[in-house]
Amino acid sequence: GLSVVMTSPAVFEFTAPACPERHLEVASILATGGESKTKFMNRSSKDAGKILADVLRQFLHSVHVDNGLKALGYTNDDIPTLVKATLPQQRVTKLAPLTHTQEDLARLFENSMKLY
Repeated sequence: GLSVVMTSPAVFEFTAPACPERHLEVASILATGGESKTKFMNRSSKDAGKILADVLRQFLHSVHVDNGLKALGYTNDDIPTLVKATLPQQRVTKLAPLTHTQEDLARLFENSMKLY
């Protein structure tokens, strides 16, 4: 679970262009505790990834999740190893709504070093 939430804000910013409406709906649910599905639905679809990432960061901060991969002891020097270990995880990566390169994965890890 922790490995997923550490990278989720960066991943959602990456995947949002594939389905911005869904990202905005999830942001609305997370931000309101499920009370309203419409809180962010009128926002620009180009901002969907950032909106969801920010809502998730606020939630993670409120439950005292460590501040990114650096807080877990990783550095930018570890990114090539993290990418290499991700490549065989096709049961996860094949579910992504966008195709991605090793450079995309590296950028996701880099953007996950600090969450807030």
